[in-house]
Amino acid sequence: MKLSRLLYPLYEARLSRELRGARQPKHIAIMADGNRRWARAEGHSDISHGHRAGAKKIGEVVSWCEGTEVEVITVYLLSTENLGREEHELELLFGIIGDVVDELSGSEHNCRVRLVGHLDLLPKDVADRWRTAADTTCDKPGLTVNIAVGYGGRQEIVDAVRNLIEEEVAAGTSAGGLAEKVTVESLSRHLYTSGQPDPDLVIRTSGEQRLSGFLLWQAAYSEIWFTETYWPAFRRIDLLRALRDYSRRSRRFGK
Repeated sequence: MKLSRLLYPLYEARLSRELRGARQPKHIAIMADGNRRWARAEGHSDISHGHRAGAKKIGEVVSWCEGTEVEVITVYLLSTENLGREEHELELLFGIIGDVVDELSGSEHNCRVRLVGHLDLLPKDVADRWRTAADTTCDKPGLTVNIAVGYGGRQEIVDAVRNLIEEEVAAGTSAGGLAEKVTVESLSRHLYTSGQPDPDLVIRTSGEQRLSGFLLWQAAYSEIWFTETYWPAFRRIDLLRALRDYSRRSRRFGK
C-alpha cells in the first residue's frame, strides 16, 4: 500500500506528460456504472453508500477535466429503465442527483449544467428543482456538464421525431411534405444535446461492454473505452489512461 502511494503520483505525472500536445477529446460521455456493486464489494449492506460515493466522484471528474481540452462532459445517471426500480431507491437517487446538480451549480465549479433526458417522466417537483439549479449556471465560463436523467437513447430519437413533426406542422408543412423534412441534420437539431458536438469518447466503468441505450444517435462514431473499475473507485489516472488511449486511436468515421 505504501509503495502504491509513492508510485501513484509518479505514474500520474508520466501520463500527464504523454498527453502534452496529443489529440484530446472535446466531448466525453461517461456511463457511471457500478455504484451498487462497489458498495457490496466494500462490505456495505446499504447500497446508498455506493450511490453517494459515485455522486461525489462526478465533481472530482469535472475538476480533473478542467485542466484538459475537454469542453463537454455527459454523465449518464438515471435511465428510463432505472425508473422502474423500487420507490425507496428512486427517492434516494432523486435526492443524490439533486445534490450533484446543486454542487455543480455552486460556486466551487465554473461549469454550465444542462439536464438531458425526458424530464416529464420524473416527479414534477424533482424536475423543477433540478431545472432551477441548472438555470443559474447559464453564464458560467467553464465547460458544459450534461446530466442525463430519465434518459433513454430510443426515447430521445422518438422525442426528436415528434418535435420535428410538430414544428413542421406548425410551420404549415403538408403531410406529403413531412418525409422530405426528416434528415440527419433536422433530427440532430431536436436531440436533447442539440447544439453540442457528438461525444468523441465514451467511458464505461464496471466492466460492462455495451452502450445500454446511451447516446445511440450521437455515439455512432465515438471511441469507446471500458474499464473494470467501479465508478466510485474511478481515479484521475483512469481518466488520463482513457485520454491517452484515445490519443493513440485512428478515428475513421466509417471510412
